[in-house]
Amino acid sequence: MTNSDRVDRPDFLTQDVLVALNGGGHAAPYEVLGPHKSGRKRWIVTFQPAAVEVFATVAGKDTPLARIAGDVFAAPVAGKTYTLTMRYPDGSTFTTRDPYAFDPVLSDVDEYLIGEGTHKELWRALGAHVMKHQGVAGTHFAVWAPNAQRVSVIGDFNTWDGRRHALRPVGQTGVWEIFIPQVGDGALYKYQVTGADGQTRDKADPMGFGSQHPPEQASVVRDLAGYGWKDAQWMKSRAARADRASPMTIYEVHLGSWRRRYDDGGRPLSYKEHARDLIAYAKYMGFTHIELLPVSEFPFDGSWGYQPVGLYAPTIRFGPPNEFRDLVDTAHAEGIGVLLDWVPGHFPTDAHGLAKFDGTALYEHADPREGFHQDWNTLIPNYGRREVKNYLLANALYWLEEYHLDGLRVDAVASMLYRDYSRADGEWVPNKDGGRENYEAIAFLQDMNIAAYGADASIMTVAEESTSFPGVSQPVHAGGLGFGYKWNMGWMNDTLRYMEKDPIYRQYDHHLMTFPIDWAFTENFILPISHDEVVHGKGSMIAKMPGTEWEKFANLRAYYAFMWTQPGKKLLFMGCEFAQPEEWNHDAELNWGAAEQPANKGVQQLVRDLNRLYRETPSLHVKDCEAAGFQWISNDPSQSTIAFLRRGNAGDAPVVVVCNFTPVTREGFQVGVPEAGFWEEVLNTDAAVYGGDNRGNLGGCTTENSPADGQAQSIRLTLPPLSVVVLRKQTT
Repeated sequence: MTNSDRVDRPDFLTQDVLVALNGGGHAAPYEVLGPHKSGRKRWIVTFQPAAVEVFATVAGKDTPLARIAGDVFAAPVAGKTYTLTMRYPDGSTFTTRDPYAFDPVLSDVDEYLIGEGTHKELWRALGAHVMKHQGVAGTHFAVWAPNAQRVSVIGDFNTWDGRRHALRPVGQTGVWEIFIPQVGDGALYKYQVTGADGQTRDKADPMGFGSQHPPEQASVVRDLAGYGWKDAQWMKSRAARADRASPMTIYEVHLGSWRRRYDDGGRPLSYKEHARDLIAYAKYMGFTHIELLPVSEFPFDGSWGYQPVGLYAPTIRFGPPNEFRDLVDTAHAEGIGVLLDWVPGHFPTDAHGLAKFDGTALYEHADPREGFHQDWNTLIPNYGRREVKNYLLANALYWLEEYHLDGLRVDAVASMLYRDYSRADGEWVPNKDGGRENYEAIAFLQDMNIAAYGADASIMTVAEESTSFPGVSQPVHAGGLGFGYKWNMGWMNDTLRYMEKDPIYRQYDHHLMTFPIDWAFTENFILPISHDEVVHGKGSMIAKMPGTEWEKFANLRAYYAFMWTQPGKKLLFMGCEFAQPEEWNHDAELNWGAAEQPANKGVQQLVRDLNRLYRETPSLHVKDCEAAGFQWISNDPSQSTIAFLRRGNAGDAPVVVVCNFTPVTREGFQVGVPEAGFWEEVLNTDAAVYGGDNRGNLGGCTTENSPADGQAQSIRLTLPPLSVVVLRKQTT
């Protein structure tokens, strides 16, 4: 650059500016690149590494730009609309519009809402958007990095050179933006951020709609516009399916290990293959919904998606975004809802992610006592920062809007609600009142639920909340968190403890099966047997059961029937429906070979029949969340027997459920029933088709005019060992 003083140039191209442009250190390149007036001339200035010649073309007339210094070219050129043509040493040329000649894309309204932290459609402003701007096709990039000294976008379209496409700041929002012509769907990119600490980091786009396949870390430009949804009928009808009075049985699925293609290197099924196979299976089994473990892009397979880096990107492991939409659209066509595990509670420390995004603790807390999860070695979002809260809240709306998801199950809510979660004294910071509640996280969850239900009341939100925090599924205006449903972790823990015991000892712990009803109607509960119960040495569901091989299967069948007839919606993790013998392994497909064995196939058939019975019997679901739908008939700890009544609305046939949790047949077992007549045996877990010995009641029982258990009538049953018998009052 020693000769630059002898080359004609505009006044604003000082020696310091030229050094900064060539070194990639200019903080405000829009002030010097592109078209600018200097004196009486209108200059075009461009930075073009590796070019040997540069021409500006206006109205068909080419004007050569002089090399001012290094790779900075400039010339006075008349006209506002021009193209740049670069010629390279190999003789090749490239023609494009100048990105520094375009006006800003973000509107005043975007700026205002972003600054206020209330942009509910934030993903429409930030991220990488394929568009036409001022009549030119390209991609608009925008990212929030308020403390950065400089931000560039690097990608396969500019040889990953951070000097080429530096962004401009947008007002006082902390957002940086640029429109780059001729960049389109599929382009790879990152943001190169020179932070407040002076360090330069290459970061994936926090709002990126696509990502490279891990371990690669770049974001991918994805055009989300124009997908041809075919689920209008479903979308109009789904409100009823999310209602507390509707049947809801959820099949929880990890897409990476449901099935694998061992004829193709052992890869998981794609989104499109899942659309074909998973949805058909879920429909065959009679589930009303599937729930997907997180699909937001994540770097580590072993996290199962629970440590997301790309909150706005469906993982590329199974295909691009529109193929994920294909999966959802197919599910809706088959009458199946799709729920997504959503993880706003923490994020990993991976260098390309949100951590220290602009050289400061931007998305996270600076103080590790507030901002670091010791259990998972992850960072905690700063819910009290309006922009971070906006980022997460908009993400919830994004999945519901752009992917037509029917609901979000929010992971690890308890870790968000309490500042001392899994922390010893001195390892946490109290709230402003000296307590342990995280007021900012509580407000975020409330606002998220208000926004989600406000945008579309037909969706549902579900909390995985393991404590007794009050009002999780109560409306925000009534002081609750506003979720539609809550997982009943206490029910799961207590009943599994009971079922794992040898039947000879169950009489001493009878309360584990009966006590959960005391709080069953304090929330809108889902009874979950999730992935967490069949990993990390906990054993598979069948392995938890005591006794001989036959007794193990009988116990499991009885447990599932008890679960399906108790108040509350149901959730079952994949593989549990056919009593997979092994723990879940995320690196391999389910043991579908075991599913073909008679005893396993019997459990699978039972779950299918339980889904059908639950779905088709109003008394088993319409009052799942109301005390009026349940009544104890009898409990005998000495015999480990339980009997209860389920009721629906007026006119719905009542259901009586009788459980025998010992390996002893009980003949002539008297049970009180509320109405005289014939009680049809609609399910018996000892049926031969399920793997039992076909001990039962020949289709049902007629009542005796003999009061029992506080009921006016009674019936006498044969209770097979380790079984559940379900009877429904015959109405015709």
